[in-house]
Amino acid sequence: MRERSPRVWEIRVVVGFDHLTGRSVQRSFTIRGNREEAERRRSELVDAFGRTRVTDAIEASGLRVGELLERWLDAPHLWKHATVVSHSSVVHALVADPIARCRLALLTQSEVVGAIRRWQNEGRSVSSVSGRWLVLRSATSWAVAEAIMRSNPLAGMRGPPRPQPRRHHTLDEVRQILSVAESIVDQAYADLVANSSARIPRQAAFAAERDLLLVRLAADSGARLGELAVLRRSDLDGRVLTIERGLSQGVLGSTKSSRARRLTLGAITAALVDSHVATWQVPGFAAIGDWLFAPTPERDRYMTAGALSHRFRRLGEIAGVAQPALHRLRHGVATHLVDNGKLLKAQARLGHRDPATTLRHYSHATLLDDVEIADELDSALN
Repeated sequence: MRERSPRVWEIRVVVGFDHLTGRSVQRSFTIRGNREEAERRRSELVDAFGRTRVTDAIEASGLRVGELLERWLDAPHLWKHATVVSHSSVVHALVADPIARCRLALLTQSEVVGAIRRWQNEGRSVSSVSGRWLVLRSATSWAVAEAIMRSNPLAGMRGPPRPQPRRHHTLDEVRQILSVAESIVDQAYADLVANSSARIPRQAAFAAERDLLLVRLAADSGARLGELAVLRRSDLDGRVLTIERGLSQGVLGSTKSSRARRLTLGAITAALVDSHVATWQVPGFAAIGDWLFAPTPERDRYMTAGALSHRFRRLGEIAGVAQPALHRLRHGVATHLVDNGKLLKAQARLGHRDPATTLRHYSHATLLDDVEIADELDSALN
């Protein structure tokens, strides 16, 4: 505390500690009055905001894992809405688990390994066990960054197996689905010609053409389901598609990586977009908006990701494809590119922040090209 000018006092209170430098973080308050009033106010500020290394250590030693998880979840993060929903679900499950009662001071890798084995023995899925482990690790890392814990007991620990990526649709399966979609378009237009004045045939023809475009565009671009749902016609310039927004648990925002990306579409795919939009820009079908995948020709609103997923699943079932899923077309693009040695091209097209992510998920598709090495070793052995 110091008097900066007559009856004007500056009071600095330590409110925390920088986890990188270890230095104290202070907050400054200006108080007006005599020394006695300033002293009284300083005591109040210290009680309200003051922190010491001792109080931090005492608080952390008594904190339990469940309490840490709840603090971590409530803290400000730059998370997508889908991440918030996912983490909330996992934290809810962990808080009800016996590991939540473990004190942070007693948390060890052995304790977490035991919990992982218990979850596996209970029949929890690979994704469930992996999700719990990742949330625990993230929460303890955050606690160290916030100086709640001095060190992370899970640092360097090997986690449980991660779930394997969903199997991709083969090119033959995609061709089957495209063939079915094209036949539905042909039938819809035949019905429209037979009864052009009725509303239902017009809507059926629009929907059939839109579904065909959905399959073609998803299989060409490798875009995520939430990105496809909110594409606009204005996002396509010639054959160059800009993907800069996405749906996350129904909330419209940026892409998953928070980055826009540009990619080139095949000539037939780009032409199909132009044809679909132009077909319904005729008198009586004037567009209000420009959402590419819309429920009506007015294009005044976009379809939900769930609705697009349902439309694709219906086409896949008609085509006789096992377990049809729109997201598997994205895996197909990645698998095809990685199989041809184009890892960085796959990363760029899929919108991964790091090529390590692409390699981790699609390493099974990497080309086996070590025949020369095998022959060289074989020759040396002989």
